[in-house]
Amino acid sequence: MNRRTFLIAAAASTVRGRAAAKSRMGIAVTCYMSFARPKNTLAFLEHANELGAAGIQMPLSTKDEAYARRVRERAAQLGMYFEAIGSLPAADDAGAFERSVAAAKEADALCIRVNCLPGRRYENFTSLAEWREAVSRAHAAIDKAVPIVEKHELPLAIENHKDFTADEMAALMREKRHALLGVCLDTGNNISLLDDPMAVVETLAPYAITTHVKDMGVQPYADGFLLSEMPLGQGMLDMRRIVETIHAARPQARLTLEMITRDPLKVPCLTDGYWATFPERSGRYLAQTLRLVRQSAAAQPLPVVSGLPHESQLRVEEDNVTACLAYGREHLGL
Repeated sequence: MNRRTFLIAAAASTVRGRAAAKSRMGIAVTCYMSFARPKNTLAFLEHANELGAAGIQMPLSTKDEAYARRVRERAAQLGMYFEAIGSLPAADDAGAFERSVAAAKEADALCIRVNCLPGRRYENFTSLAEWREAVSRAHAAIDKAVPIVEKHELPLAIENHKDFTADEMAALMREKRHALLGVCLDTGNNISLLDDPMAVVETLAPYAITTHVKDMGVQPYADGFLLSEMPLGQGMLDMRRIVETIHAARPQARLTLEMITRDPLKVPCLTDGYWATFPERSGRYLAQTLRLVRQSAAAQPLPVVSGLPHESQLRVEEDNVTACLAYGREHLGL
């Protein structure tokens, strides 16, 4: 979606009366990763403003210094925050990461959010050896990144991205202990790793630099369970308790929405392959998660959007974001 199209969509939102009072919650560009896929940072900033969001989390469209200044100036004019998205340094070259950090700093970003590993742990790795090698590379990349963010005085937020369990991520934070290193606390991802969702928040909130706020829906299927992002208040998570826990532990951490509109994800926790990288997970984790799925299963089928016409997909994606912002304002003090 180009800048003109995105601004037209933002104007249409206002005309439909969906932009309400200013929210205290921002939106991550990944809210639109399925269908709209915005690329222009300034255009997305304008769109988020029209929706009443407090800020955005997104990569800079370009690392050009002048463009970064434009983002900083426009965000300041709108009274909005900006959080950058980037990638950890490559094994043989940290230059691209440093350019991203420098540009983000010029844009007055509050932090730069990254993830350690590609894809989902239980899908991408078929052996414990593969997993351990990837973890080793991730640790090396973090070690390269920390001096760079220290040089530019920009916090580095590592997302729990269906890779590390909450305990593993907390251990990582303790090992790499640094004032500028913390987490982008995703409130739903770790259900796929059989972590209790509230325990994840309680474990990682003390390290939160920023967040991906989301509600989740679950249903059983033959090989495990289905997992879907849901508009806030329509899923199974105790969103008020989650928000209060994060605020209590890290009052300075921004609450940034990540409402991904997509078909349910399959978590095949009843297959042998799923367990290849979880040597320390016991049946207790499986039992508590399946019990949670049984007790909290959505009464209606989880939303499926892949078969809709593209215009309908765009509309559902946008409606889900605006519904979340409205729920945050009306029920969560956001």
